[in-house]
Amino acid sequence: MLTLTFHGHACFTLEADARRVIIDPFLTGNPATDIPLARLPKIDAVLLSHGHGDHLGDALPIAQRDGATIVATAELARFCGERGATVPVPIGNNYAMGMEDAARAVEFVQPRTVIPMHYNTWDLITADPEQFKRQVGGRARVVVLAPGDAHTLS
Repeated sequence: MLTLTFHGHACFTLEADARRVIIDPFLTGNPATDIPLARLPKIDAVLLSHGHGDHLGDALPIAQRDGATIVATAELARFCGERGATVPVPIGNNYAMGMEDAARAVEFVQPRTVIPMHYNTWDLITADPEQFKRQVGGRARVVVLAPGDAHTLS
């Protein structure tokens, strides 16, 4: 079962299977919110629609406090990545970035950790995540996950 909770303005949490995602976490300074940041339970991921302050809100404090992944546009991902966020990047080349573009995105965003995704689902998007890891080199930690694997953010 998925539970959607409205916290005022454009902020929602989605909860299912002991996982919690928050969308546009504008809590601090939001006169309409029902919950202060200090009472917000642990968040696994932060989804940002855009970078206005009333949407970006408490994204960075939540990510730092809980080790939550921030999912956002490239500009927001760079902003958050500069502050230590983990960034998933597609490497499969068709329909999304390939390894070369993804490696350039790592240079642009400068995250501490990057997780390759969107590859090897079909022959059309075959890619070698270990090759991507070599392309990224020391610019970021590359965590390669197989389906079903998990990564604990620290």
